Amino acid sequence: MEMYSLLTGCWCLLPQRNQVLRRGVHNNNLGPCKCGTKPDSQTDRRSKKGTHSTSAMGSDPEKLISKADKLTKLSFTRWSIDWKSATGLYEQAANGFRLAKCYEKAKEAFEKASKGQEMLSSPWDAAKHMESAATMAKELGNWKEVADFYRRASELYNECGRAQPASDALGKGARALEDGAPDVAVQLYTEACAILEEDGKEQMAFDLYRDAARVYLKLEKYEDAATILISLALAADKCSATHSQCKAYLSAIIVYLYAHDFKQAEKCYNDCCQVEVFLNSDQGRCAGKLLSAYADGDVEDIKRVSQSSTVSNLDHMIIKIARKLPTGDVSALKNEAMKDNEDPLDEDDLT
Repeated sequence: MEMYSLLTGCWCLLPQRNQVLRRGVHNNNLGPCKCGTKPDSQTDRRSKKGTHSTSAMGSDPEKLISKADKLTKLSFTRWSIDWKSATGLYEQAANGFRLAKCYEKAKEAFEKASKGQEMLSSPWDAAKHMESAATMAKELGNWKEVADFYRRASELYNECGRAQPASDALGKGARALEDGAPDVAVQLYTEACAILEEDGKEQMAFDLYRDAARVYLKLEKYEDAATILISLALAADKCSATHSQCKAYLSAIIVYLYAHDFKQAEKCYNDCCQVEVFLNSDQGRCAGKLLSAYADGDVEDIKRVSQSSTVSNLDHMIIKIARKLPTGDVSALKNEAMKDNEDPLDEDDLT
């Protein structure tokens, strides 16, 4: 029967099954076991302990950064820059800092790793590291750097000829900034849409347009929200997405009405009716009924149309504001309409 001795560190053949421990267990003061195995000495144990300590030092992010920085600088003993080795060290250091939640140092390390990948002609990996740097900047609440890093990541993806990831990077940046810097967020959403449209992928931009409109509504910038919805409708028209196009037109009209800008809503409706698919759609008819109810000053009719199934099939942000219509005094609109319909008195006409 073979049994491993934890005390001796060797295997021994025991002559009897009931024998558990060897007689005369060896230690540092005893000779080798009968099988020839020598016990570990204290010196050996100290040597192993030293090895673990060296390994721990090698994974220290601060030391990795220091070593990488030296590899990127010329000196009397180093006549060329080793970007490959330095970039690997920067990547290790960045991950180490991130795990330790040292976000400022992690951000700087990811920036250096991104630059290293650029120097190695790898813009895709450089973009990935730049996105990681942006994530660290978000943790620090540095909104300007968040926008700058995501924009840079987008540029690097464009260098790879990849419009979709380039747009996605801007979209990520916009979502990260919605609470901290909403004005910058809508700019990034708009830039992301432009990239996709330039690449002929208008349909991929629909959600980005909706997100931008949602942020504008949150900021109470209703005219901007309506404008971005019209842009969504135009993008939908380019890819023959008529249903999305008509929904976007109706949404823009509802936004103007929510802002209690009846004249602009009416103008928007008249412009949209130049598009035949909208004029003959459920959304077009719904918009016409809604404007007629406003012109008549009929609050109950406004509420009824606002809660119709056509409106209920719009985006949630539009349904939410439509349920609050009317937002102002619509009786004044009725009086204005009556004045417009009155014929002016002609003093020369005696009939």
